Amino acid sequence: MNTARARFDDPVELARSIGELARPLILVLDCDGVLAPLTDHAHNSTLTPGVGTDLALLATNDDLTVAVLSGRSLAGLRQFDFDDQLEVWGSYGAERRGHASVDLTHVEASRLRSLDALLSKAVARAGDGAWIERKPTSVVVHVREADPRRGRAALDWAMQQQRELSGHTCHVGSNVLELMTRSADKGTALDALRTEVKAAACVYIGDDAPDEEAFARLNGNDLSVKVGDGHTIASRRLADPHAVRSVLGELVTGWSQH
Repeated sequence: MNTARARFDDPVELARSIGELARPLILVLDCDGVLAPLTDHAHNSTLTPGVGTDLALLATNDDLTVAVLSGRSLAGLRQFDFDDQLEVWGSYGAERRGHASVDLTHVEASRLRSLDALLSKAVARAGDGAWIERKPTSVVVHVREADPRRGRAALDWAMQQQRELSGHTCHVGSNVLELMTRSADKGTALDALRTEVKAAACVYIGDDAPDEEAFARLNGNDLSVKVGDGHTIASRRLADPHAVRSVLGELVTGWSQH
């Protein structure tokens, strides 16, 4: 099991390992912190230069399915203009590009309003710099730009308060807290995609706590890759989104030679 400050893998060697996996293969990547460097505000995020082109080129291969699986909503992912050949899943898999939008039941919609009211109070507690993000099935409070002490206290308060509610699920990330009226997780979405395309092997690359749910679904035929420092169950590790881009570039070159 890897721990903080673990050795980072060499992108060239990691790409070689990916190229040796069984086909058909699925390559699944988180977005923020993987394909795009983290920013204080999600609206300011952009893909690492060259990543969009590399993903599009990889997706042209018949024996490779390329997917983006993000906690962002599909609306939030549109700013990256991912190529049409890519599978794009948002809201931890609750949304999928090209498929019908999410319709909440009356109970789910009522629950979402209650969760929204709670996190709106958390934003007020965190003060300037905190903001709320609304998705089709969830609501998120972001405190990365808020005063660190007030932001942390607001998240702690919201965590305590949400325990008094029922029927929802909670995702905790870096300076964020997300409350979901309809449960969804990256592990379930990954399983669904893998079954659909009958993949013989899978590569999943992620950087945050929700990605661990996807890592846990992989087996000895697969590769799990953590981006950055921190605790993880992933078997491999890359330093940052620029290293991810290097892996993708190597894969593009490798596939073109097949």
